[in-house]
Amino acid sequence: MVFNSLPFLIFYLLVTSLYFILEHKYRWGLLLAASCYFYIAFVPIYILILGFTILIDYFAGIYLEKTTAPKKRKRLLVISLIANIGVLAVFKYYNFFALNINVIGNGGWLGYLKILLPIGLSFHTFQAMSYTIEVYRGNQKAEKHFGIYALYVMFYPQLVAGPIERPQNILHQFYEKHPFNFEDLKAGLMQMATGMFKKVVIADRLAIAVDGAYLHPQTQSGGSLLIATLLYGFQIYCDFSGYSDIGIGAARTMGFRLMDNFRSPYFSRSVSEFWSRWHISLSTWFRDYLYIPLGGNRVAVPHWYLNLLIVFVVSGFWHGANWTFIIWGALHGIFW
Repeated sequence: MVFNSLPFLIFYLLVTSLYFILEHKYRWGLLLAASCYFYIAFVPIYILILGFTILIDYFAGIYLEKTTAPKKRKRLLVISLIANIGVLAVFKYYNFFALNINVIGNGGWLGYLKILLPIGLSFHTFQAMSYTIEVYRGNQKAEKHFGIYALYVMFYPQLVAGPIERPQNILHQFYEKHPFNFEDLKAGLMQMATGMFKKVVIADRLAIAVDGAYLHPQTQSGGSLLIATLLYGFQIYCDFSGYSDIGIGAARTMGFRLMDNFRSPYFSRSVSEFWSRWHISLSTWFRDYLYIPLGGNRVAVPHWYLNLLIVFVVSGFWHGANWTFIIWGALHGIFW
């Protein structure tokens, strides 16, 4: 089920209507059931993978809060991170590594997996990891309600394309009563409409021209490819930010506040400013959970540059399992 479809419109209207009809104590169950349905609409069996990581992270959070021994706490965190990164590595990155190892070894001794990438895997694994890291750091209490924790990971408006939320922002909102509010409804619907316009009217139309040029580059002139490249910049922005707007708006109509994900990034005056305005939930995730732990800018200048390069290379790899994404990330790290 994709946001820009009739089934989603029916789904959204039904879920939102039931949300306000039901008593507050039943709403989390509705949202969790709806999110599960939304997820299994793609590949039903994959919900078992999500359930596996949710179980591990839920109990990891509980025991992290109970345990005081530093080594045991670190071990629990590592188990949680390995589970999440392991699932991501198998489904998103295994074939990339297998291909490169086979090329280097001049053989095909590593087989390839014929599997589809689970929906939103890159997003909900990072959101799950932020929870266990924050509990480990003592910044977030462990969530005792299993259903609420599962909803934190699976909340359907942000499941496909973010924003990647932090537990401090969203978990408490599942406990709060959200009475019907016309201003929230109006603002949410307006953001959903804006996102739908970006996605359907702009991004999907630009994709026709861009794909036509890139699928047969040998038949295109240099000018045509340059125009296609410029159009692709607008296509990917409208596609990605449009999806975020639909999700954030859908949550807003029910009274939930998700973080902003884009703030007019193409009006930035530098690469660093661009990354403070593009996919904000991801860039701040890497800042807090990779860049700062590496030492951030509190180290010698060469080490600082290395930290920036590492973060951007990893960020590029997060976007796609291909050398082009790694190079793209490295270039951003250099230009920073």
